[in-house]
Amino acid sequence: MFLARHKFALLSLLISSLASTAIASPSIYPTGVTRYDPSKAFNSYVLFAGSDKKTHLIDLNGNEVHQWPYNGFPSVFLDPQLTGGKRGHVLVQLTGDTGGRNTGDSQSLGEVDWDNKVIWQWGGAKAQDAYATATTSTDASGYGTEIRQHHDWRRLPNGNTLVLINYVRPVTGFKAEKILEDGIYEITPKNEVIWKWSAYEHLNEFNFSEASLKILRESLTRNDKTMPFDYLHFNNMAVVGPNKWFDSGDARFNPDNIVIDSREANFIAIIDKQSGKIVWQIGPDYEPSSGANKLPRKVDQISGQHDAHIIAKGLPGEGNILVFDNQGAAGYPSAKLNTQPGSRVLEIDPIKKEIVWQYTGVNSGGPSYSFYSSYISSARRLPNGNTLIDEGMNGRFFQVTNKGEIVWEYVSPYFSTPKADDPLPTSSNTVFRAQPVPYEWAPAGTPHSEKPVKVLDVKKFQVPAGK
Repeated sequence: MFLARHKFALLSLLISSLASTAIASPSIYPTGVTRYDPSKAFNSYVLFAGSDKKTHLIDLNGNEVHQWPYNGFPSVFLDPQLTGGKRGHVLVQLTGDTGGRNTGDSQSLGEVDWDNKVIWQWGGAKAQDAYATATTSTDASGYGTEIRQHHDWRRLPNGNTLVLINYVRPVTGFKAEKILEDGIYEITPKNEVIWKWSAYEHLNEFNFSEASLKILRESLTRNDKTMPFDYLHFNNMAVVGPNKWFDSGDARFNPDNIVIDSREANFIAIIDKQSGKIVWQIGPDYEPSSGANKLPRKVDQISGQHDAHIIAKGLPGEGNILVFDNQGAAGYPSAKLNTQPGSRVLEIDPIKKEIVWQYTGVNSGGPSYSFYSSYISSARRLPNGNTLIDEGMNGRFFQVTNKGEIVWEYVSPYFSTPKADDPLPTSSNTVFRAQPVPYEWAPAGTPHSEKPVKVLDVKKFQVPAGK
């Protein structure tokens, strides 16, 4: 389903390209670090899973300082405070497909250390319960009955792990006989599931209008009729964490609560961990995008967003929501988007529901379409006020100041390998998420470099004839 969803997103991009050929990518472009100002950047490592299905840790000069031979959707570098002080532990997928599609192999995921020793593992038969049987059998869609991790997971201070899961379930009241359901498990180190949450059980809490619910219930799927209906497609799950709103008495922002976002339905919400109810939300309906840059302003049309989370206490903008607003096709009905494609990173005051900071291509002196990823992608606030942005579909991540100055930029050199029997072989360097990693989280002695990389004049940067 992941592949089908994202092929659909790429088709949308192609259609947009026909309307504006300026966004077409060049066939040859540099990879690695293209600019770096150590005096303005927040200097750290960056963790990401490349399209080569390996997990890479780089410094800001692009040097790979460590690699794990595992994919991740996403790979997560664990704060040593969550591992008993042990450095260099990551969460990765050990076996199986990371997008949730059944490939015949039972999915297994876990925690591995710096030396690739598996510390904790969950998956396969251990992942099953009353919602699904412990089998890897598939139907015509390629889906089995397994419960599978997808898109996100988080280690908790108590040692448990929150896992965003999906599985196929039959439903009533839908034209589609089956849906691809989103849920959340809390799993102990002994693989006991001690807390569960199912999105379908809270469908009437998501603020859908009657008209939207009618569209949703009468839909089969967005792309391929053999697929289970991926009706919400959660792509993000984050723990709220300590914050000023809860400290001032707002129980909706209890640190144990959970932030989710629905890529298909264009909403961001907070789940009350105790009751399971939705206690805060923006979307799925917004005012149309005005293209305005004036701040603050009311949140306007968000579409196809990723990586919504509360900015952690102690960071600039703490307590606000940071989200990568892809501006990809989504919604019931589909959101009306601007003629020229362009993504946004938005910082939102969750109490006033106003945008208080944003980043678009225009903020770096380019047109709106100079910054665009119709799917995947992420954004993280850094201690010096910069923001690390992953423009995922282009394999590009970069740091910007709060004024939009790009002070570090990197293009992933890790590309996928097309299958030999693929009638239309393609290779890409997409990156789902990029995570900033402080130096002190890695084992002592791990190298890093902070050499400036001068910004080249693109008008003069040319390949000599005959080379």
